[in-house]
Parts: sequence; structure tokens; C-alpha cells
Amino acid sequence: MMVPHLKIAVLGLGYVGLPLALALARKFKVTGFDVNAGRVAELAKGHDRNGESSNAVLRSTTLDFTYSEYDLSNHDIFIVTVPTPITDDFKPDLSYVESAAMLVANHMKKGAIVVFESTVYPGVTEDVCGPLLENVSGLVCGHDFYLGYSPERINPGDTAHTIENVTKIVAGQTKEVSSLLAQVYGTINENNIFIATDIKTAEAAKVIENAQRDINIAFVNEVTMILSKMGVSAYDVLEAAGTKWNFLKFTPGLVGGHCIGVDPYYLTYKALALGYNPDVILAGRRINDDMGAHVARKL
Repeated sequence: MMVPHLKIAVLGLGYVGLPLALALARKFKVTGFDVNAGRVAELAKGHDRNGESSNAVLRSTTLDFTYSEYDLSNHDIFIVTVPTPITDDFKPDLSYVESAAMLVANHMKKGAIVVFESTVYPGVTEDVCGPLLENVSGLVCGHDFYLGYSPERINPGDTAHTIENVTKIVAGQTKEVSSLLAQVYGTINENNIFIATDIKTAEAAKVIENAQRDINIAFVNEVTMILSKMGVSAYDVLEAAGTKWNFLKFTPGLVGGHCIGVDPYYLTYKALALGYNPDVILAGRRINDDMGAHVARKL
């Protein structure tokens, strides 16, 4: 398969999918798909309500915007960048990923590669999405089509760590697929690619990135609440402690956004399913969730 001649479809044109699709469209024939017709119409007119992409970039791109699933036919690579939220009882909500997989399955051809970028617990790509793609398409996973995973590392509003200048992790179902994905993603970030051992490793790497940050923030938040009872400024303490060369410089605050308050629950869900109680991760989540009440009391 000649890399320059690949046709790529990106499903989901949110804060992850749109920058990726625009970057890939500089090198490949790319279709950007979203189920929200209003969102597609805005982008086609050169406006991104999220403010992640400029009007000039949108108006000059060769990216084809569509909300019609029939435009997904005859693509070589499908990249799924849909949300993976949690339910009200803190369990993974895979409905968006599953819906996207069914859309792909209805239109993919033999030899297609389906790549997931959405944050999931290890095993979702191969154990959930793979069988779903097989059942709907009638094709055989690992023979008629192949899976891949490349975790997103978009930080909304961050103009420094854009998709063009961060390391991209890729993993394929086979070494050949991994190599191809490394070449494709490498065209947008000067080949700053890390090929993971396998898909589950790549999934795990993504889900622990934000869990680690959540725990570090939780520690500082807990220290802040303790110091507050002593009448001591946490900021003064952190400034002093920060003079040590190996002190991690986190600051107290509220934890929100799309990822940090959500992703740890994907890991803890899988851990609990395996019979392991993830004490540290869940404690971090509890502390950070309580930080809002602490701030309110202080105010």
C-alpha cells in the first residue's frame, strides 16, 4: 500500500478529530465526518466554534467535510476520534465508540485499517471494537481488515503542544500495520513517533497519563486542605519545597476538563472487573472531587 495515495476518513470533528484531519489533509486525501450536520456546515464555511482552528486554515484546506455516512466508502484508513465519557455511576460509556465502529463496518472494504484514538481501558480496541466490526461487516479481523490504536494528545487551547510537535504513539495489529501507521502519522510531526509493543500497551499508556496527573494534583490538594487547617499558606510551602531539584511542581486547584476527571475511571473500571481494588487512583479522584467544596467553604 503506497502511503502517499492512501484515502483516510476521520470520524468525529471535535477538538481531537478536526486538528488531526486538517493536518493529515496536507499530505493525503482526507474525509472529515461528523454526525452533527450543523457542525459540518460551520466548518465547511470556515468557522470552528471551538476556536482550535483558524478561519484561514479551514478555508484553505483540501479536507472534505461531510455528515453523510455514504461518503465513508472506499477509504483505506478510518480514524475514530469520538468522545469516551463516563456514566452517572462512573462507568465507561462506550456508546460513541461503538456507534462509530458500526458506521465504519458498514462501509469499509477488505484491507482497511481501523484506528481508534479515543481514550479507553486496555482491551477495548481488540475485545470490543474488533468483534463489533467483524459482526457488522462480515469481514474477518486480522485477515480482511486490521486494527490500530494511536492515543490522542490534544490539549484544548494549548498552542505549544499541538499535534504537529508532540510525540505520537502508534500500535497496529501487526508489525506491518504499526509501520504503516508510523509513516502516516509521521508525515504530520516530522516522524516523532513511538511504536508501542502492542495495542493494549498503547491503550494503557494513554489511560495512565491522565491518571498520573490526577493523582499528583490530588496529593497537592490534600496537602493544601491540611495546611489550611493549620493556617499555613500552601503556596508558600510549595515555593519552599520547590527549591529541591526533584520536587514535582504541581499546584492546588479544581480538576475538570474532558480528560483528567474522566480517564482514571476507565482504568479503575477494568481493575475492578479483574478483582483488583485501585485504592490510590480512586482516592485521588475522591480528593479532587472534594476540592470544589473546599474552595467554596474557603470563599
